[in-house]
Amino acid sequence: MKTKRILILFISFILLKAYHSEAAILTQCPATILDPVTGQTDNPAVICKHIAAGDGFAKMADGRVLYIFGFSDVTGVDDDMVMDKGMLAANFPAPTLKFPEGKKVYLTLSNVGMVMRPDLFDPHSVHWHGFANAAPIFDGEPMASATINMGSSFTYYYEPVDPGTYMYHCHVEATEHMQMGMLGNLYVTPLQDGLVINGCTSAKYAYNDGDGSTCYDIDFPLQIHAFDSNFHEKHINIQPLPFAMMKDDYPMLNGRGYPDTVNPAPLPTLQENGGKVSQPVSSLITATQGQKILLRISSLSTVEYYTLTVAGIPMKVVGKDARLLRSTDGQNLYYNTNSVTLGGGESYDVILDTSGLQPGTYMLYTTNLHNLSNGPEDFGGMMTEIIIQ
Repeated sequence: MKTKRILILFISFILLKAYHSEAAILTQCPATILDPVTGQTDNPAVICKHIAAGDGFAKMADGRVLYIFGFSDVTGVDDDMVMDKGMLAANFPAPTLKFPEGKKVYLTLSNVGMVMRPDLFDPHSVHWHGFANAAPIFDGEPMASATINMGSSFTYYYEPVDPGTYMYHCHVEATEHMQMGMLGNLYVTPLQDGLVINGCTSAKYAYNDGDGSTCYDIDFPLQIHAFDSNFHEKHINIQPLPFAMMKDDYPMLNGRGYPDTVNPAPLPTLQENGGKVSQPVSSLITATQGQKILLRISSLSTVEYYTLTVAGIPMKVVGKDARLLRSTDGQNLYYNTNSVTLGGGESYDVILDTSGLQPGTYMLYTTNLHNLSNGPEDFGGMMTEIIIQ
């Protein structure tokens, strides 16, 4: 197996360098990027981000390492270094994208190729799920919009006008590429942020509610996904992919199973990734007693529905699929529940009010109990902790 991977790496190096010599890696941004994390530029109205599409590896909570596809953040990286920076750097989930409402957003996607699968020349795209694009070319759906070939770049342009919790993924050969890990958190904050409405001292809101009813103090994106380990193993071994028999056995939150979900730091780098970080997003939720927590929950599962619950804390649902729950005549349609169920492509905005709660550790987990571990193992599963201090 080691000899095989060395050969694959050698062939990939030759092919990718050949592409690199003719590559059209080009970042398009009409301003100078000041902050590579947020993408904020010297023009207050403009945000520019740059992500790379490639492959890599991720480690499951039981120690198993699986081959993945994914995106990585290369914002601010010189164009002639994007190929080197992005190869074997796939993140799972993809880098979180957060945009304020009303900004002009330029998102460049560069396809750096599959190092471990040099036989593949798959194009990639970014599909902002649930977002109404002004032009079809920016949608990411391959039959009607642009897709990006290996060694090339494309810049998407957005003007987000509707706040809420969205998600994004590659839409080329969507079932395969999403199962392999090409998906991530994405949300838009409202224009109302910064205004103190009805005593909301944090001045943070899930939506432009006008009455401060979606006020929160701290927010956490949580994305549901799961891997079919057999599918991933067959992929790296260049075998026919079992689409019809796809059955997920590694359910995760933000690309991790318990107890990795409560590790606040990026997971350790892997030798298979050449020492690059592949799982940087924690699922640990922390707050001070009395704060309101906004959970931005989304699902891009390709196989199952999942139900999440929080033991001991009521869940107030204020938004669904990036839309405020409000009637046409202005009546709030929020509701309290103890669980939410999501299928692939759905999102919920849920507020947890910690007023009156005892400090301590509360569990957020799936009620699909067979998904609380990886088979018979103690480690893994769709569960995390909420720590109230």
